[in-house]
Amino acid sequence: MSKVYARRRLSILAAFTGLIASVGLFNGPTASAALPTPVSAATARSYLASLTVATENRTGYSRDLFPTWITISGTCNTREYILKRDGSNVVTDSSCAATSGSWYSPYDGATWTAASDLDIDHLVPLAEAWDSGASKWTTAQRQAFANDVTRPQLLAVTDNVNQAKGDQDPATWMPSRTAYRCTYVRAWVQVKYYYNLSVDSAEKSALQNYLSAC
Repeated sequence: MSKVYARRRLSILAAFTGLIASVGLFNGPTASAALPTPVSAATARSYLASLTVATENRTGYSRDLFPTWITISGTCNTREYILKRDGSNVVTDSSCAATSGSWYSPYDGATWTAASDLDIDHLVPLAEAWDSGASKWTTAQRQAFANDVTRPQLLAVTDNVNQAKGDQDPATWMPSRTAYRCTYVRAWVQVKYYYNLSVDSAEKSALQNYLSAC
């Protein structure tokens, strides 16, 4: 076999391997790709270094101070919009409610076929935002935060996983699916940076540790 022919065979094999890999990507779960892509780990580390470190204060918090869900497009409110964005083959009725589809929860790796099995998680919880500076916002600003479909802040996930997370930050809760943790902390920092929210010392330490492994 000539050297030229051998190199040509290797080149064809590499191209074929790359094609197989790309097919695998397209056939993988769609929900984890539906979240607006967070900033890179390097950018997240830079953002985190600039965030104010402060003690959290929950005085006066009420979920009602963060109006949800609002109309996003046509007849679709925020929950319905995210369910349609994050699902596969989602069918909706005239009021935009999902009647069928498939949803992959990137926090725990579960797949669901009923929209009722999913919550829309505020990646940075509303109470956490309040503790970190949102208590000083107007109602309109809190509404924008609670319904933000532009930043990596809203995600369809398994309902009981979201409920177990509650209002915890990365110092005390992280997705059980370790493959998603880097995406999670990059998104967390991006949202906090965009909204000029503070971090507490334990939260910052946890974020630094997770980001160092990204």
